[in-house]
Order: sequence, then C-alpha cells, then structure tokens
Amino acid sequence: MRTVALEQEANPWESQAARFDLAANKLNLDEGLWKVLRYPTREIILHIPVAMDNGHLEVFTGFRVQHSIARGPGKGGVRYAPDVTLDEIRALASWMTWKCAVVNIPFGGAKGGIICDPHKMSMGELERMTRRYTAELVEFIGPEKDVPAPDVNTNEQIMAWMMDTYSMHMRQTVTAVVTGKPINIGGSRGRREATGRGVLIVCDEAIRKLGLDRDTTRVVIQGFGNVGSNAARLMAEAGYKIIGIGEVGGGLYNKNGIDVEALWEFRQRNGTIHGFPGAEKYDPAELLLTDCEILIPAATENQITSRNADRVKCKILAEGANGPTTSPADEILADKKVFIIPDILANAGGVTTSYFEWVQDRQGYFWKESVVNEQLEHIMKAAFEDVVRYSETHNVNNRIAAYMLAIDRVAYTIRQRGIYA
Repeated sequence: MRTVALEQEANPWESQAARFDLAANKLNLDEGLWKVLRYPTREIILHIPVAMDNGHLEVFTGFRVQHSIARGPGKGGVRYAPDVTLDEIRALASWMTWKCAVVNIPFGGAKGGIICDPHKMSMGELERMTRRYTAELVEFIGPEKDVPAPDVNTNEQIMAWMMDTYSMHMRQTVTAVVTGKPINIGGSRGRREATGRGVLIVCDEAIRKLGLDRDTTRVVIQGFGNVGSNAARLMAEAGYKIIGIGEVGGGLYNKNGIDVEALWEFRQRNGTIHGFPGAEKYDPAELLLTDCEILIPAATENQITSRNADRVKCKILAEGANGPTTSPADEILADKKVFIIPDILANAGGVTTSYFEWVQDRQGYFWKESVVNEQLEHIMKAAFEDVVRYSETHNVNNRIAAYMLAIDRVAYTIRQRGIYA
C-alpha cells in the first residue's frame, strides 16, 4: 500500500489531480464542469524521425498537450529530457491553465516535450529534431491557437528555430508563434530574468506579510538554472542573504552568505558551481532541510515529499519550479505552519512576461525593460493579494486557494461561453 502511495506521489499528474479535486470540491463545482476541467482538451503524440550526424535515422517521441483554451490560446513550454512522460506533460499543461488564470492573463494551458538527451546531441541534430517537431505541430500551434516557450533544456535558439519553421510553413514571418525568443527577432526585454524576478516579488510580499526584513532573511535555493540563478542574483542585490545553493551533483553553503555574482561568474567560466571557493561543499538533499527563512526549490518536480517534509525548517516555501512539493507533503507543511507560495503563483513571472512578449509581437511595438518589470510587478502583487485573500476568506492553505481562484475563473469563462454542441 505504501509503495502505491509513493508511486502516486511521484506522478505529477496524480499530484495535480488530487489538488484539483480538493479545490473543486471546496468550490462545489458543477459535476459537468469538473469533468471538463479535469482532463486535457487535446493530447498529441508524435514520433519524430531525425537524421543523426553519423548517418543513422533515430526516431524520437514528442508530445504536445493542450489542457484548456477557454480563456485564450494555449501557453506553455517545450522541454527536452530523457525522462519526459505524457503524464508529466499533462500535469504541466494543466498547471499552466491554473497559472495563467491566477495571474489573470488571457491564455489557457499547454505543454510540450520530447524524450531525448539534448546533452548528447549536436546542434545540428537538435535543430533537425526541433524543426520536424514544429512542422508536425503546424496545424495545432499559432499566435491564436497555442504559443510554445522555452522550458527544461530548451532556450532562445530552440525558439528561434521553432519560429522560423512555423514561419516557413505560413510563408510569412510570424514572431508571435513562440515566446522566449532572442530580442532581435521579437523577444521581450526582461523575459530571461522574469521568472526569477517574479519569485523575488512574491517573496517581498510574503516577508512583508510575516513581518520579516530582507537583510535578516536567509535564503536557500535549489537549482542554479534560469530560474534559480536569476532569483539568487536579484534577491542578493535586493539585500537577502543567500546561504545555500544546490545543483545536480552537489551544493554550496555559507552561513554568512554566498557572493552570488562571484558564483555566477565562476559558473560562466567553468560550466558548474562545484569547486566555487566562496562556500563549502554541501549535500544537495540536506540543503532542502537547512535552517532558513525562505526555501526556493527551483529545479524539478517532487523534491519535497512525505519522506522529507517533516524535516523542512523554512518559514516560507516559494516554489520556483513546477510541482516541487507533492500533495501528501502539503499536509505535513500545513501542520508545521509553513507559508507556501505555490508554483502556480510563485513562478508565474515567466508566463506573464511571455504574455508581454506576445502582446509586443502582435502590436509590433516593443517596451523598455523598465516598463516590462513595472507591469510584471503590478500583476504579481495583485495575484499574491488575490490568493492570500482567497485563502483567508475560505480558510484553506495558499495552494488550495490558488487552485480555487484559478478554477473559479476558468469555470466562469466556460459558463459564459457555453458548450458548443
């Protein structure tokens, strides 16, 4: 029985569904709408032939799941990893629906992925795979249909190839088909730092609510990729004390604070944080359990589970990653009175600024970075206030409050639109 529970806990789709059911139940959601919102609208499985550099043909399996397009086009990243599964993509697509609704932007949720190991592929192989994946999806994506973006192991270059492939099929340049592009081909200023900046904004709101100060707030961050590194740099600059940073294969700890800019430069030079002289080596699993005010899991899913949640010592858990905390762990953290800033709020800075990029592409006029950041701050603060107010009004934790708020908004739209038959 215990093994079954752990397997369910490790499956992000099961975890997402458990939270959805709990929130929908508390909302007394109509049974028909419950069924409509619980499952994705469309799931696409692709088998993508790619000519490899050694002359052999390889076939990769890819996915695109569109969970809901009730409030606008689908929106969501594309990830390249050996452990991508359909259930994971389903869960991420539904999280995108709720995330866009929490920050109240006019997108639905989607997600994509390809099962591959991009670290073992050449740029040519990655390009050919990306272009074929995009070509197979031409009928299903587009500025008014579904707008992909970067995610795990994908970046501005991958988005440039996707945009170009789609544009070739359309016989015109369509910059708004993807977001997270290089700035010179329709990308937005501030997009790269946006998810990390969003984490900073909600952490500022949380410490204000709990009566803490930046300069006495110790922060531990798991992950030093796009989200973790930008959150660390922006938070250090704002006056927070970053005492721990973890990555795959090792972590760093310095109780007096890590010089994040020096670490960033070290990482740029060496391609790793390991061996950085300004902090001691630390077990990454233990970093999650280190005494601190703010813990930011900004790596992958299922990091805080029923097996370690009782040993977490933070006051605030700000989820930079998607799905880092499992459903059973939520109950343990609630008993410990940990203030959770759920992923569908904490890391929504990325999709919010992606929305700004889409808007700028469609109007052909690009904003200054200060305008992007100002608009982002306004939306993130409003969303934080909405979630906390919902939590206090309905006497539920912040995560269930965020789900209830999001489900309520999407369900309201579906009721207004009606069901086409």
